[in-house]
Amino acid sequence: MEEAHPRQQPIDILDQMDDLCTHLRLWRRGDREVKLGDVRLPSLADVGEVLKGRMGRSLVKDVFVTSKIQATLPQITIPPSIGTPENVTTTIVDTSALPRERTELNKEIRKANVILLVYSDHYSYERVALFWLPHFRSLAVNVPVVLCANKSDLSKSTSTDQVVDDEMLPVMAEFKEIDSCIRTSAREHHNINELFFLCQKAVTDPIAPLFDSKESALKPACVSALQRVFYLCDRDQDGYLSDTEIHDFQFKCFRKPLSDLDLTVIKSSIQKYSPDSVTEKGISQSGFIQLNKLFAEKGRHETIWLILRTFHYTESLSLHSSFLSPKFDVPANSSAELSPAGYRFFVDLFLLHDKDNDGGLSPSELSTMFAPTPGLPSQWLDNDFPSCTVRNDAGYVTLQGWLAQWSMTTFLFPNITLSYLAYFGFDTSLPSSNPQTTTLALTVTKPRKRPPHTTAGRRRLPPISRTVLQAFIIGAPYSGKSILLHTFLGRPLNTTSGTYSPTLSPSTVVNTVELPGGKQVTLLLSDLASHESAILANPSALSKCDILIYTYDSSDPHSFAHIPALREKHKHLDECCPAMFVATKADKDRVTQDYEMQPEDYCGLLGVGKPLHVSVEWGSVQELWVRVAE
Repeated sequence: MEEAHPRQQPIDILDQMDDLCTHLRLWRRGDREVKLGDVRLPSLADVGEVLKGRMGRSLVKDVFVTSKIQATLPQITIPPSIGTPENVTTTIVDTSALPRERTELNKEIRKANVILLVYSDHYSYERVALFWLPHFRSLAVNVPVVLCANKSDLSKSTSTDQVVDDEMLPVMAEFKEIDSCIRTSAREHHNINELFFLCQKAVTDPIAPLFDSKESALKPACVSALQRVFYLCDRDQDGYLSDTEIHDFQFKCFRKPLSDLDLTVIKSSIQKYSPDSVTEKGISQSGFIQLNKLFAEKGRHETIWLILRTFHYTESLSLHSSFLSPKFDVPANSSAELSPAGYRFFVDLFLLHDKDNDGGLSPSELSTMFAPTPGLPSQWLDNDFPSCTVRNDAGYVTLQGWLAQWSMTTFLFPNITLSYLAYFGFDTSLPSSNPQTTTLALTVTKPRKRPPHTTAGRRRLPPISRTVLQAFIIGAPYSGKSILLHTFLGRPLNTTSGTYSPTLSPSTVVNTVELPGGKQVTLLLSDLASHESAILANPSALSKCDILIYTYDSSDPHSFAHIPALREKHKHLDECCPAMFVATKADKDRVTQDYEMQPEDYCGLLGVGKPLHVSVEWGSVQELWVRVAE
């Protein structure tokens, strides 16, 4: 394809890399499956209608057809095995430029994926800019155009460089829709295969989404995608691709090893345009972007597309929806949890980004970690992350809090965890790049068994093997729910200020609890706040709850009455899940509750244990969470 001319002007770059680029492209032609459907290609010309037909025949038969053929040939369908490098079917639609055929011509133009515009003399060349390209625009057609100068065998005295400079570049400068141009000869079968390869590549590997020819720069969406690719390949997160990381990247994308000589050539090519981008540590992110810019300028944008598609990018430079949201069903009464592989991945991610080894992720470390993602999940922000999980004295999320946070996210929003596993590159550590592999980081628990209800509250659920549990904390305002949540995270509230700020929105905190015997479970505590009644009336919300914790202030005579009133309103609570009662502020004087029966008697009527009396002033409050988890 030495005479094929890409959308950008030829520049003296990467000349020493031509063999390497060609090797990568040839591999891609034969081995990558392109799932883009058919490529529909109308061929247009002004004079000598048979020249287009002879080009199509030359492609299929691999020889020049000397016998007389009709002016407009029937549609030609070229399977992947004949003449076309990509694994797609190409349909060539021969057309007529006669005015009486204009309606049919316009119809075919509107159906096209790419247009092949052929000229062979001065008159047909002039018509390219004066008629054809303006005509395409008038039809509101936005597809790439491949410009072909045919019959090069009749003008051998004119060099290809001269044709490019005098004919092609001026038109390409005026009409951005021209993707590439090429000089051919059907008689000599010169560049015929390459011509149809260019047409196909204009559809399967378009330059427009990647490169801005006027600015001579990669487009922002392309840069953003390549930055994520760099992040995922920079396994030690030192800001450079080491030789080992480059070799791994090469094999992942191209399934071919990279020789030391090739690597040296690549580094030299980058240094030629960005000297500071290559150091002893390797190639920096800016150098990696520069390398891909050189590929685009050289017309090797199919190499960029191969890289992006390897990392699950679509033609719109977004990640495949099937990669971000693979099929993952959680049956009723079951829940999603992190698998051992998922836990290991998030542990490694934490340790990789805790650069100062202080046991916590600072805001800057979190920012760096979430660079290849859209940012912190909105659900985390709504729940006031990182205040909802375990932090160290500096306020940074600890490893325990980090794992607990992802356990909570997986339990409540498994699709969010799957998406972020994709963003973080969980699949890059696996042998397969199948978009479904992120589901290996999750597991589905066995369904919770709900035995038939007998007497109110007098039942006990069988032991469960799940490691993530959720409890709803219910109670009147001032009953100490917020204090319990903060104590659960090891951060008691300042109760000496004398002020009270009611919790308006539901909030959930998460921490791990160690049970007797050493087993650890992740416990989610949810304060339903002012949404208490609405949530308790929602069967879907209740299905996630493992236990209801009814709280009341043992020093406030009016606190307990809220619980029986709530249970009377939501009588189905007896059947949904077990319950326990907690009397808070036990360090204060206990008073008689202003209700028809006292809490102990009420619990006896329900068949549940007597209220547990706790106080944040007592160290034994942590035993409450063991009781809850048990």
